[in-house]
Amino acid sequence: MADPLARRLAEALLDIGAVALAPDDPFTWTSGLRAPIYCDNRLTLAHPEVRRLITDGFAACVAEQQLHPDVVAGTATAGIPHAAWLADRLDLPMAYVRSKPKTHGRGNQIEGRVEAGQRVVLVEDLISTGGSALEAVDALRDAGAEVVAVLAIFSYGFPRAAAGFAEAEAPLHVLTSFDALLAAAQEHGYLTSEALAQLHAWQHDPQAWSAAYVS
Repeated sequence: MADPLARRLAEALLDIGAVALAPDDPFTWTSGLRAPIYCDNRLTLAHPEVRRLITDGFAACVAEQQLHPDVVAGTATAGIPHAAWLADRLDLPMAYVRSKPKTHGRGNQIEGRVEAGQRVVLVEDLISTGGSALEAVDALRDAGAEVVAVLAIFSYGFPRAAAGFAEAEAPLHVLTSFDALLAAAQEHGYLTSEALAQLHAWQHDPQAWSAAYVS
C-alpha cells in the first residue's frame, strides 16, 4: 500500500495504544518469547475512525491489486470484524475460518459459505510468523477455494513470515509495516535512537534478542 496510508495508520495505532513499545521492559508473548513491542489490534474495534481507515485501506488494496474476490473471509477471531466491514463495503458474502474444526455439530472449520472455485480474500489483523494465517489459507484451499490474497493490518516483518507466504504462494498485502511504525514512533518522540536500535535488532533475530535479554 501507499506510504501515506502506512504512516497514517501507524500513527493511529500508536495514538490509541494498539501498539506498545518497551525496549527496556519487554513483554512476554504467549510463546514465551520476550519482545520490545506488543501489538493488540483488537483495540481498533473501539475507534470508529481507525476502523474506517483500515476498511478503506483494505478496499483500496482489493481494487489496486485487481483481486476480484467472490468472498471475504476472516481469521478467527481477530480478523472477523475487519472481514465483516470489508465484505459490507464490497457488498460481498463473508465467512470466517476457525483455527481447527469444531468438535461437535457439523465439525465446520469454515463458517459461512465458501464454495469450490470461489476467489477468496483472507483478512488477518496481525502477521508475526504467519502460521495461523497460512493454516487458514490451507483450510480454504482444502474446501476448493482460490485464495487470491491475504490482507493484514500490520506485520512485524519477520523474514520467516515472508518466506512462509512465498513458499505457500499466498500473496500478502499489509497496510502498515514495522518500519513505518518505528519511523512514526521516532518522529513523535516515542523512541530514542538507542531504543530504535534495540527494536531493529529484535526484528532481525527475535529469538537471539529474547535469549540475550533473559540471560
